Amino acid sequence: MNSSTSNAYDVIVIGAGHNGLTTAALLARQGRNVLVLERRSTIGGLAAGEEFHAGYQTDGVLHDSGQVRARVVKSLDLKSHGLELLQGRPSFLALDPRDRGMLLGNKERRTANEINFYSPEDARQYHRYRKFIRQVAGVVNRIFDELPPAMDSSDGRTLWDLFKTGFALRRLGKTTMLELMRIAPMSAADWLNEWFENSHVKAALAGACLTGTFAGPWSPGTAFNLLLWECSAKYSIKGGPRSLIAALEKAVQSRGGEIRTNAEVSEIQVSGGQIKGLLLKDGEHIQASIVAASCDPRHTFLDLIQGNQLENWQEHRMQHIRGTGTTAKVNLALGTQLEFIGRSGEKIAFARTGCHLDHIEKAFDVCKYGRFSAEPILDIHIPTVSSPDLAPPGHSVVSILVHFVPYGLKSQWDQDQIEKLGDTVVAALEQYAPGVTDAIVAREVVTPVDLEKRYGLVQGHILHGEHALDQLILRPTPECARYHTPIKGLYLCGSGSHPGGGITCGPGVLAASVIAQA
Repeated sequence: MNSSTSNAYDVIVIGAGHNGLTTAALLARQGRNVLVLERRSTIGGLAAGEEFHAGYQTDGVLHDSGQVRARVVKSLDLKSHGLELLQGRPSFLALDPRDRGMLLGNKERRTANEINFYSPEDARQYHRYRKFIRQVAGVVNRIFDELPPAMDSSDGRTLWDLFKTGFALRRLGKTTMLELMRIAPMSAADWLNEWFENSHVKAALAGACLTGTFAGPWSPGTAFNLLLWECSAKYSIKGGPRSLIAALEKAVQSRGGEIRTNAEVSEIQVSGGQIKGLLLKDGEHIQASIVAASCDPRHTFLDLIQGNQLENWQEHRMQHIRGTGTTAKVNLALGTQLEFIGRSGEKIAFARTGCHLDHIEKAFDVCKYGRFSAEPILDIHIPTVSSPDLAPPGHSVVSILVHFVPYGLKSQWDQDQIEKLGDTVVAALEQYAPGVTDAIVAREVVTPVDLEKRYGLVQGHILHGEHALDQLILRPTPECARYHTPIKGLYLCGSGSHPGGGITCGPGVLAASVIAQA
C-alpha cells in the first residue's frame, strides 16, 4: 500500500480506552492539538459496551467503575457531558448455594446486619474493620493519586517527595503507621483471618483483590491489593463504564480533539532518540513530537518501536514484566430476569461466588498448572438491572468475569475447550440461580487468548501487568515510573503505569499532568 503523510499534531494518543481518552481530553483542554488512534472500530477498550448477540449488549469487559477518580470528573466537567457520579460503591451479593448470601455495600450498618446473619461477632468486627480503612484511606489514596517519587531527579525533588509521603504516614500515629507497613506484604487470607471468624465473610471480602491477578487469597501481597480497593472504591457511575466512555469522548471532541477508529499503529518512529511520529498499518505517516501510549508497555516497547532504541538492561526489564492473563469473560443473553436463591424479587446488579478462602485458593492452584477449575470463581454483573435497554423487554444480560482461567491452557484453547469453559460457568451459576440454563438465549465465551486478540492485551492480561508490590510502586519500570520514557517525546498513560489497572482513569490524568509540562 502506498504511504502518505498527514498533518502534524501536538500529541498523538495510542488507544481510545478510558485512560487514553482521559489523557487526550485533559491535553485538548489545555489547547493542544490532539489525535487519538484506536485500532478497533469502537472506542472504550475494556470499558466499551458491545453487542454480543442481536439485541443484547454488554456494559464492558470490566464491571467495577467505583474507583474512577473524582478529580477527573471535576477537571473535565464530565457532568456537563452526561456523566452522573453516584456516591457510594454499588452493593454486591456474596452468593451462598444453601442460603440467601450476604449483600455487602457502602452502607456500613446495613452490611453489618447482613453479616450478622452469619456471625454476630463478625458483624461487630466489621465496624472496627471499616474504622481502620477510614483511618488509612487518606494516606493510601494520596500515594496512588499523586506522581510516584522522582527517582531520577538530581534537584532534591526525590527527597522532598519521600519526605511528604513519610510525613503523611507519620501523621497516622505510630501504631497505625506500623500496622499499615505490616499489612502490605501479607496475604489477604492472613489479614482477613485476623479480623473475622466466619469463612463466608472472609471469602466475600477477599473477592475484591482477585480481579486479573495471578494470585490466590493466600499469595503474599494480596492484602495490599484488598486494602487499596477498600480505600479507593467510593463511587458508582450511572449507566456503568460505557457512560464514562461516552462522556470522555464528548470531552475530547468538545475541545477540538480528534478520535480515529480502525487506525492501527504499526510503528512508533524514532530518530536520534526523539519521537518523530507514527506509521499506521495502512501505510499512513502521522507527524508528532509527543506520543502517549495507553497500550501495554510491553507492546509499546517490544512491538511498536523498531531497532535498538533501548539499552539492553531497559529492554530486559520490559521483557520480564509479569503479566499473564488469568481472566475469561462469559456473556449470557437471558429470556428472563436473573434471580438468586433467597433473593426473589430483589434487583441484584453484582454478585460473587466463593464461599471459603480455600475454595478460592484451590481454583487458583488449578490455574497454576494450565487448567481451569470445575468450580470456577465468578464475578457476576447484571447490567440490565440499571440499564434495561441493553436487552429486549423482560430479558436480561449477565456479564461474568471468570477468575483463574489460564492464558496458556495446557490442552490448548480450541472450540471444545471454549465450550467446556462456557458449560462449566453456566453449571456453576445454576447452583445460585436455578433455571438459568433453560433461560439462555445466547452466550459468548471470551478466553484470555480472545481478549488478547480483540483488545490488544499482551498475554490477555486485563491490568497490563500484575498488581504485585514490586510492580505497583515503580510501575512499569523505574525509568518509566513517572510516565516519561528513555525516548524523548514518548510517554506512557495506560494501566501499565502508576497507579495501575482497572477503571480508575488514574494513569491517564497523572500522565497528562506530566505531558502538559513538556
